[in-house]
Amino acid sequence: QVVTPPDSARLDGAVNIPVQSICAGAQLDHGNLPRDPVVQSLVLTVLARRGSMHGYGIATAIRELSEEMLRIDEGSLYPALHRMDEVGWITAAWVTTEAGRRARTYKVTAAGRRQLAAETERWTTLASGVALVLRHA
Repeated sequence: QVVTPPDSARLDGAVNIPVQSICAGAQLDHGNLPRDPVVQSLVLTVLARRGSMHGYGIATAIRELSEEMLRIDEGSLYPALHRMDEVGWITAAWVTTEAGRRARTYKVTAAGRRQLAAETERWTTLASGVALVLRHA
């Protein structure tokens, strides 16, 4: 799983349903991009609102903003960042930190902002549909 709640938030016997299996139309056909739009949406949102960040900072921001409910492993985050860089949604640059270490930072592009707008619309539609089912079932 790419995005998982912390163990304390899981219900015994719960079944995790991949988001892509319930997001009609959310699958992207960009060759090697991650099929799960969750990581893309979260990363693009953080970068669009907070500016240039390194991978660890992105993961930390997502974890903190979600009040520890969402965590993205490095093994999922960095390949996703690389793929989003390849299609032009983000750019990557090496910088030297104050501690003298090299770090790769990421920044959202205009194409990434357009993709974020499309993903935000899909999430809004999905949330509305789920709310309707919960309210009227």
